[in-house]
Amino acid sequence: MIPIRTGLLGGSFNPAHGGHRRVTRFAIDALGLDEAWWLVSPGNPLKPKKGMAPLAARLKSAQRQARGAPIVPTAIERELGTRYTVDTLRALKRRYPKREFIWLMGSDNLAQFHRWRSWREIARMMPIAVIARPGYTGAAMASPAMAWLRRYRVPKASLLHGGRWSAPALVLLRFDPDPRSATAIRRADPDWALRYSGHSPRDNLTHRLVAQEEGA
Repeated sequence: MIPIRTGLLGGSFNPAHGGHRRVTRFAIDALGLDEAWWLVSPGNPLKPKKGMAPLAARLKSAQRQARGAPIVPTAIERELGTRYTVDTLRALKRRYPKREFIWLMGSDNLAQFHRWRSWREIARMMPIAVIARPGYTGAAMASPAMAWLRRYRVPKASLLHGGRWSAPALVLLRFDPDPRSATAIRRADPDWALRYSGHSPRDNLTHRLVAQEEGA
């Protein structure tokens, strides 16, 4: 059976915006993925809680941006009860054994990847694709994580063709700069989450309702 190749992009999505959609579509095409999942985090341990919109609003914003694309927004970490990426990925691999996952992240995350819990274990679990972000390339290439991952760098073609993926494997993808950012959106529209109040959204992956008051 041919595995379903699935990209995983984690984040707060506070809010999701067109930049998220554009970079995800790029990764899907570049890596020959069947689809990508947006893991809308209930709470990022490396980010402050202040200014974080409720999980339901962030999931709704992700659902709006994902319309018509092979992108599945999900708050599955809420159901799994996981807080750290390594635990989430371990649980996803157990729950979805017929899928091949690849972790997608921007070069800004690679620059601080060594601060993530058990980051080497993450690298050993599934391939990692790093997408260039303006202003972070130098820090990413000089980071402690890159010093370790550099030996596992593989060309994009090795993931597009052939048999099952192996890990550790690092793919670097060049992407045209996109100026959009969640920070800028919040600064320009501090009350953006109010537009997503109302009914509780249904998770696209688990099909469970996410209550409005969760994850603020």
